[in-house]
Amino acid sequence: MAGSAERMRQWRGPAVLSYGFRPFFLMAPLWAAAAMALWIAMLTGLVDPRLAFDPMAWHAHELVFGYTSAVIAGFVLTAVPNWTGRLPLFGAPLAGLAGLWLIGRVAVALPLPWLAAMAADLAFGVALVAVVLREIVAGGNWKNLPVAGLIALFTLANAGFHGEAASGLNAADGYGLRAGLGAVLMLIALIGGRIVPSFTRNWLAARKQTALPAPFSRLDAGVLAVTGAALSSFVAIPESPLAGGLSLLAGLANLWRLARWQGLRTGAEPLLWVLHLAYGLLALGFLTVGAAGFDLLPVPAARHVWMAGAVGLMTLAVMSRASLGHTGRALHAGPGLTSCYLAIAGAVAARLAAGVWGQDGLLHLSAALWMLGFGGFAVLYWPVLTGPRVAKKPVSGAARA
Repeated sequence: MAGSAERMRQWRGPAVLSYGFRPFFLMAPLWAAAAMALWIAMLTGLVDPRLAFDPMAWHAHELVFGYTSAVIAGFVLTAVPNWTGRLPLFGAPLAGLAGLWLIGRVAVALPLPWLAAMAADLAFGVALVAVVLREIVAGGNWKNLPVAGLIALFTLANAGFHGEAASGLNAADGYGLRAGLGAVLMLIALIGGRIVPSFTRNWLAARKQTALPAPFSRLDAGVLAVTGAALSSFVAIPESPLAGGLSLLAGLANLWRLARWQGLRTGAEPLLWVLHLAYGLLALGFLTVGAAGFDLLPVPAARHVWMAGAVGLMTLAVMSRASLGHTGRALHAGPGLTSCYLAIAGAVAARLAAGVWGQDGLLHLSAALWMLGFGGFAVLYWPVLTGPRVAKKPVSGAARA
């Protein structure tokens, strides 16, 4: 430990390799925007791809398993040192892990034999699980073992996706994709259920507010149990009345949970209200997927409330806040970052409307807003993620979050 601390103090390499969130929170939004641009190029015939998957499966895979895995890595590599009291990954090991993620993106973009593509793609997930488990065991931080378990499930789901694609099945709507999405949504319910009320409580308390978010209780545990049951049924029997009913119940339960966190009092700080909005899209996604189970909404549009909304907006919110906090900057979202949040929210609304009304123009609008939101974030945060940590300056109460 002492040797590692000394090496970290003596690190003079690129700042982007000094902490886990830096490379992954830079690569993730760049890939989110680029993958969407490539998908539009495929749809319009500008690109005739030769991929490891069919184009629809590649699109689904890269936004669920490609983009999201980078955000998960950036988050856990930053959070685990706080959970365990151990030093973060940096330097060559961090570069190696980032390299594995890049290799996975290249592998599925080439017409490789499926076993070779799968091995290259899964190497990153396996390595990430090993790193997280090592830190949790070494630090004795057993309460966060479920996080490692969900990342492992996410990686297994990715393997299932590869297997379904190789078997000629519809991997874009298969068990692997649903299991991967379900694992991510459960992570949002678990971790979002910690950070949203915690950050809100700190911000409101600093302003001498007396109405604070309700603490975690057995009722919250009950909501998580219902959420887990609904996601399990979504993975196993997505078109059944049981899955539809459980999804509707989970949506209402998570809306109730969100209502206890005083989100309406956070309007002055976009860095906070975006967290509440993203968690609200998790709940809304349960409601739209439940409605789709009873043929009240198109299935793809309903699920995009989860994929583009809950996952897209929550990951953008977490990346922006963590990057500011861990580089010594004030926890405040300016107009540029707020515009990125609004662009992703608009992309979700346009995608849902396109599914309901069947308008290609709305699909293109949704894709454009998605690229604007993540591309804009990458531009705004490039100096934050690649530059040195700044000396934290005292900020006014209005700027703290």
